[in-house]
Amino acid sequence: LVRGLDAGWKQLAERLTEAGPAAKVSIGVQDDGRVKLNVDKLGALGEPKSLTWLRQRVEKMLPKIDLPDLLFEVNAWTGFLDAFVHLGDGTTRMKDLPTSMVALLVSEACNIGLAPVVNPAHEALTRARLVHVDQYYLRADTIAAANARLIAAQAGIPIVQFWGAGLLASVDGLRFQVPVRTINAAPSPKYFGFKRGITWLNAVNDQVAGIGQMVVPGTPRDSLHILDALLNLDGGVKPEMVATDNASYSDMVFGLFKILGYNFSPRFRDLDDQRFWRATMPGVQTGTYGPVEDLARNRVNLNKVITHWPDMLKVAGSLVTNQVRAYDLLRMFGRDGRPTPLGAAFAEYGRIAKTEHLLRVVDPVDDTYRRQMNRQLTVQESRHKLARDVCHGKRGTIHQAYRDGMEDQLGALGLVLNAIVLWTTRYIDAAVAQLKAEGHEIRDEDIARLSPLKHRNLNLLGRYSFTASAPTADVLRPLRDPDTPELDEDEGGGLD
Repeated sequence: LVRGLDAGWKQLAERLTEAGPAAKVSIGVQDDGRVKLNVDKLGALGEPKSLTWLRQRVEKMLPKIDLPDLLFEVNAWTGFLDAFVHLGDGTTRMKDLPTSMVALLVSEACNIGLAPVVNPAHEALTRARLVHVDQYYLRADTIAAANARLIAAQAGIPIVQFWGAGLLASVDGLRFQVPVRTINAAPSPKYFGFKRGITWLNAVNDQVAGIGQMVVPGTPRDSLHILDALLNLDGGVKPEMVATDNASYSDMVFGLFKILGYNFSPRFRDLDDQRFWRATMPGVQTGTYGPVEDLARNRVNLNKVITHWPDMLKVAGSLVTNQVRAYDLLRMFGRDGRPTPLGAAFAEYGRIAKTEHLLRVVDPVDDTYRRQMNRQLTVQESRHKLARDVCHGKRGTIHQAYRDGMEDQLGALGLVLNAIVLWTTRYIDAAVAQLKAEGHEIRDEDIARLSPLKHRNLNLLGRYSFTASAPTADVLRPLRDPDTPELDEDEGGGLD
């Protein structure tokens, strides 16, 4: 780690010297002697005409579909509804269970209750059947098992490889107001005013799959829960880099992420005021850093890390085996605002990881790292917008009073989001393949900027039929002709 940090400092000094006045970073010393770092803001990437054309063409080619039909079709591809087994013996003992499960998932994810999906004339859709299925089949472990199938299917679609390998993830919270009386919600003036609510913390990888989730009361410091979410993923490969948007962070948090094999990559709001660190130890040669020597004047105390290293490894083992929650652990590392000796050791260790992250962020020549973070956080924000559109009932408020009910409902929402993403991804892949077959030249960099989170073709409102003909696993719906004018668009004012 010391050698790697030294190499990072030398690279920054070299690139800053080579870039000269064209560098995107400048370093100055204030009147009080503090070193001030100024970093240029990232400019927006231009959108070439080829990308605009491709997005519009693909969007018009996606078949129109109702949400229940989408879930039935995704189940025909993946069998994800088979993961919902009975609480008692772990088997599926009910006739037409997929029909009941789709109705229940629509009810929970759309936050509309059972009334719009109940059909007394259909045995699988009676209120008694749906209440029974909700009680014995829809729970955290079956939702996670179903989600794992969707994540694996998403990773197997060829076009996904243009978006990422699953090694980059972001974790962010979506806030929901809870108007019912419950001890499982907490106040937050910023998000809920004088009312109470919860945060649905979810992890999304660069393949646009939701890989993990958890519910926490109120709006606490996200970083205290991010690790808990990452250590209990539903599926997918373990991400190496974890981006967050202005999350609360500390040197201790960086240390815990580092020892567990994650590169914690928050987007700093106060980047100019961050403290950088250098590290030296006997037997490891490090040098001077030229134009950034003043920036690197703070030194990591490695003796604290070496002294507490065995206990730090025990902490890591306790976390990965779920013997303790990261949230509780971080609280125990501080007493009355001062770190314990073990907490101080993690803080010193985290200063190395934090500085490595900062050195990549302020690279004066290459902004790839910052753009990776920003793109992934944009994916997360787009998924949250889709979640709001799906969870439209009761004005987006959650009326569950118990934590298990909140987790089951928002788990169902996450599962439905992954099903929508998987369905859209497969049809985008088919649309791009058809365009290529027609002789259009499609650039790889344009494919990499397509998103499966667009959903104008998906009907979420007012039509819930659960008796559609069974889809075929290997046959997709016909793509629409992108040149056919729309007759039922909500926007545009009709035809000339």
